[in-house]
Amino acid sequence: MKHQPITPVHQSLTFSRRMMVFGGAQAAIGALLVGRLGWLSIAENEHYSLLSESNRVQLIVVPPRRGWLVDRNGVPIAINRSDFRVDLVPQQLEQPEQTLKSLAKILDLDTDAMDRILRDLKQSRGFQPVQVAENVPYEQYAALMVRLPELPGVRPMRGFSRYYPHGPAVAHLVGYVGTPSAEEYEKTKNPLFLTPGFKIGKQGLEKTLEPYVRGTPGGQRIEVTARGKLVKELDPQPDRSGQTVKLTIDAGLQEFAARRMGDNSGALVAMDVASGDLLAYVSMPAFDPNSFSQGIGRTEWKMLSENDHIPLLNKVAQGLYPSGSTIKPAMALAFLKQGIDPNRKFHCSGGVQIGNRYFRDDAAHGTVDMHSAIEHSCNAYFWAMGLKTDPQLTTEMVNYLGYGQEFDLPIPSQRFGTMPSPSWLEEKYHRQWQGYDTANTSIGQGYVLVNPIQLAVMPARIASGTLVQPRLLMGTPRKPIPPLAVDPEHLDYVRKAMAAVVNEHGTAVASKLPLDGVLMAGKTGTAQVFKLGARGHQSNWALRDHALFIGFAPADKPRYAIGCIIEHGGFGASAAAPIVKDTMTYLFDKQKAYAALAPLEEQWGGTLAERNARELNRIKAVARANSA
Repeated sequence: MKHQPITPVHQSLTFSRRMMVFGGAQAAIGALLVGRLGWLSIAENEHYSLLSESNRVQLIVVPPRRGWLVDRNGVPIAINRSDFRVDLVPQQLEQPEQTLKSLAKILDLDTDAMDRILRDLKQSRGFQPVQVAENVPYEQYAALMVRLPELPGVRPMRGFSRYYPHGPAVAHLVGYVGTPSAEEYEKTKNPLFLTPGFKIGKQGLEKTLEPYVRGTPGGQRIEVTARGKLVKELDPQPDRSGQTVKLTIDAGLQEFAARRMGDNSGALVAMDVASGDLLAYVSMPAFDPNSFSQGIGRTEWKMLSENDHIPLLNKVAQGLYPSGSTIKPAMALAFLKQGIDPNRKFHCSGGVQIGNRYFRDDAAHGTVDMHSAIEHSCNAYFWAMGLKTDPQLTTEMVNYLGYGQEFDLPIPSQRFGTMPSPSWLEEKYHRQWQGYDTANTSIGQGYVLVNPIQLAVMPARIASGTLVQPRLLMGTPRKPIPPLAVDPEHLDYVRKAMAAVVNEHGTAVASKLPLDGVLMAGKTGTAQVFKLGARGHQSNWALRDHALFIGFAPADKPRYAIGCIIEHGGFGASAAAPIVKDTMTYLFDKQKAYAALAPLEEQWGGTLAERNARELNRIKAVARANSA
């Protein structure tokens, strides 16, 4: 078969067809590109404009200033104080290692701080700053400003930090603030939690009032180059401070009571008997909330944790103690309601036989009635009368007056203790109530456990004759306070017996108020901690009995009630009652109260603030020695 010769015409036609195919393909590709460019420039314009803007403009969140906490008279309890801080912007660091060495030298950073900064730098992202130090002394801040041109990426600035003017005196009342943890951030995914300098309430009122005092963050938009260099600042949005919250606390009384506690471990609560306002909420010893808010070191935490007086425990809300004989006024009201004749005589020979056990009293009081049994704190009388009454009804009366009750207060983790009864015992331990249960309960031992708030509420209710409820926030709506469902004559009888405890021949006669025309009524209590064979008033501190005292004044027209517990204090009359005496004196005559405090603080080595400053210096010295 012969092949046709390929002529120039054939070649021209073939080339033309190929050119048309390739030209069509190029045109199609060009059309696609033009279409895509059109789509990107028109339909996707907003999306890519935003991406470009986010690369050019960064937003720095400005933490809000927390709202103040003030006392009933407007005196600051928790405020914000202007300070200096130093941050690092990771993207602007040119020589990270050299910069950190310079900062460590200028700011005197310890190894714990350097480890934390390195860890935060590794986890940093975007233009997010990393905190180096806060509350920087002015001298260090000024030294850093001189060296600033040599330290790219370092950003010193002025800010605000939380400050507690009364220090440890309010620690367990207000708590403290701290940097949000990773777990707290994961719960909310709030970008504010990643902002250097931002802190949230970690304990106490700072935690429970967080929604009110946090405030609204501001923002600062800044323009940066592709390498992260700052070009200019754009339209700042100021933050809005949180709300100011007014407490029922009297700051002066709070500080005085904390100072009067000295080196004791315990708690004191003072209350207005008419309104229920808590005037003092003291748990001692305590930590310095300023140290915690600035970031506590490992050494300080270790020393606080190992202290046998447990300064990290809020004893007012979480401490539970046997009530001891402070329960006796309430027991007397329960006996009266069940028909016990208050004039009935009982001979105390030093104890009572119950079953096969002899319950021994602290003394043989001779012949007593209800009045003198309260005045002299005769255990045997209350054991005997307890056996003649219904323990279920008795417990209901004591609980009604406040022991074992939980109160609606903005306090996290409130423990309310136990006021045992036959029904409670059956439900919890599946056994019947026995005579020895009655004996123990009648004098505030056995299963009886109360907290210091209840120690103030019970005398407040007896004094006022109302079912008054404790209150901590001034803004809380006031509700009508109903009268106690107790015979007024019974209340008057018990009040007079409590007045005799302090002002006649009772157990707290040494704590009579040094005020003309103002008498205090009260009741001492000594709560056994260990069995008789192991305990002792002069032995090891941890083996001593707890000392308690409850009281109200004036005895004839009550205005204030106070409950106090001194852990392992020995006797209520010698350890707790004098503290209540001086604290009550403060409410009527501040000058006399401080005159009584001055020689005591001289014995203790200075005021609470002075002793706290020495302790912080000691902790810093130990920390430096450990890191050397």
